[in-house]
Amino acid sequence: MQTLADWHGGPGPWILFFPLIWAAVVTGVVTVLRRTVWRGRGGPWRAMGDTRPAGDSPLAVLGRRFASGEIDEDEYWRRLSVLDEQFGRTKGGAA
Repeated sequence: MQTLADWHGGPGPWILFFPLIWAAVVTGVVTVLRRTVWRGRGGPWRAMGDTRPAGDSPLAVLGRRFASGEIDEDEYWRRLSVLDEQFGRTKGGAA
């Protein structure tokens, strides 16, 4: 038992490299995740369908224009009814 514990002077200064190696591994993993997955749009795994930002839908643009005062309430409701007919916000109903 005594011979297993006797290292003839201990592990030495190289033992300090193990925490440095683990710190480098963790830093590398976090860096890779921040540059790909955690970027908000899924990094390289993002769907290649619609490339427009989600806030640029016709209904969102209409809502922003109404909120900023570019169009009045009557114009808002008129355009909203046209968009509802064209894009069909509610797609249920009988055939």
